Amino acid sequence: MSDVFESARFGKKVWLTNHAIESMAKRNVTLPEVKRLIEEGSYRAQHEPHGWIFHHFESRSDNLVCAAVSTEQAIIVKTVMVNWQQREES
Repeated sequence: MSDVFESARFGKKVWLTNHAIESMAKRNVTLPEVKRLIEEGSYRAQHEPHGWIFHHFESRSDNLVCAAVSTEQAIIVKTVMVNWQQREES
């Protein structure tokens, strides 16, 4: 699996950490799904430059799929999660 690709949406390279690659394998999330997640998913900032990108995939029963990311010079995917739920900000 390639650990770097270009995001047209963000105009940056996307790097997958080893932890993200392991999380993808454990949760059966494919590289094409991660690419679609990055390009089409909703972005929610936690504390810039950190945030989440999440997307509902019709073909998956374990939604939402979410990537925890850092967005400075590149999009760094730190981990990939399934059955993710947004929490209300307090």
